[in-house]
Amino acid sequence: MDPETYFAHAQAAGVVLPTAQMSSAYAFGATPAEADTLAALVVAGTKTATTSALAFYQRDHEPLPAVGELDVILDGQARPVAITVTTAVTVVSYATVPASHAFAEGEADRTLTSWRTSHDAFFAAAFAAIGQPFDPTTALVVLEEFRVLYH
Repeated sequence: MDPETYFAHAQAAGVVLPTAQMSSAYAFGATPAEADTLAALVVAGTKTATTSALAFYQRDHEPLPAVGELDVILDGQARPVAITVTTAVTVVSYATVPASHAFAEGEADRTLTSWRTSHDAFFAAAFAAIGQPFDPTTALVVLEEFRVLYH
């Protein structure tokens, strides 16, 4: 099923208002296996947050996520598994991401230490891919919180 049809099913079920618009459809992670794992965490209610680099929004001239936006979360095969609503968006320096956010991301042991280990590698590679260095003390990140409306 495609994301638009999935969204329409949620509207027909009365979970999403008939006038609501889908903001985007996306998968978490860099591989299909990661997308499957992270999508399962979203559906289970364990993953209620994500982090992205502000530099990528700026480079692509894209708006930041906004409170109230509805997104369709995809698994590793691009199949819809959930609809989320954004509940908070904050921009902070990477170095000041709080332990509570790492816990809300729901990955590994949910500690800030394990979050930094995986995200240091992820952001270093992502910044390198666009020819920029990743400096944890100056890089700004977008912290997004969400909750599942439909799955």
